[in-house]
Amino acid sequence: MQHSTRRRRARYRRVLWSGAEVLVTVGVLLLLLVAHQLWWTNREAKDGAERRVEALQREWGTGAGDGGLTGTDAGEPGAGPAAGTEGAASGAGGGTGTGSEGGTKSSSSNPSSSQAYAVLRIPRLGLRVPVAEGTSKQNVLNKGYVGHYSGSQQPGQEGNFAVAGHRNTHGEPFRYLNRLRKGDKVEVETRDATYTYLVDKTLPQTSPRDSGVIRPVPRSLTEPAYGYDAPGRYLTLTTCTPEYTSRYRLVVWGRLVATLPRG
Repeated sequence: MQHSTRRRRARYRRVLWSGAEVLVTVGVLLLLLVAHQLWWTNREAKDGAERRVEALQREWGTGAGDGGLTGTDAGEPGAGPAAGTEGAASGAGGGTGTGSEGGTKSSSSNPSSSQAYAVLRIPRLGLRVPVAEGTSKQNVLNKGYVGHYSGSQQPGQEGNFAVAGHRNTHGEPFRYLNRLRKGDKVEVETRDATYTYLVDKTLPQTSPRDSGVIRPVPRSLTEPAYGYDAPGRYLTLTTCTPEYTSRYRLVVWGRLVATLPRG
């Protein structure tokens, strides 16, 4: 009887030990997955995005080591759907092409799908990041780039130059977009010119399907008190909110105030 009881206890201990080993293994795998998502994807994407910025600026002849955009630091006035960071409006101007981002031969007025063709800089956030055509996760956003909504206007044009970026993981260029304030400067440099926008309005939260925020005259369809009534030259920055979710979208709008042609 005692021998049988000891055998049962030994089996229970083996089962408990095996279960504990499984739980520890699962926990380690989960920690590795979290580390990959929160650390490695950020490091990899940030490094790749910075290399792309430097390559663009070398091609344009502005120099990769100046730490900023040529000719735009003077006179700063006043002193930003996965987890769904593709943008503020799913189905609105979302490019999904699979073209290479490496080429830069096309004009910024007609870039090919997933092509990096501009540099967006936000001094308040210490941000300098490539802008690529479309909002494909695989080919644009997950590389740490900002993605241009293909149905919106290009930098400096009449209408709305609208872009999206990840807030968390994969370079998270728009991690601190909520810190932007009215009057903050946002610069967009292309092959032809540098365009300076000033932050004007912020929509703290809206639906991912709110396509109104990226229209030529942007106005929220779900929060109609936010937006504009008249044509202009606008900039729209979109990302997910709250952090680490894709439930809503945060939107920051700006107006064009200066254009500095290259050369």
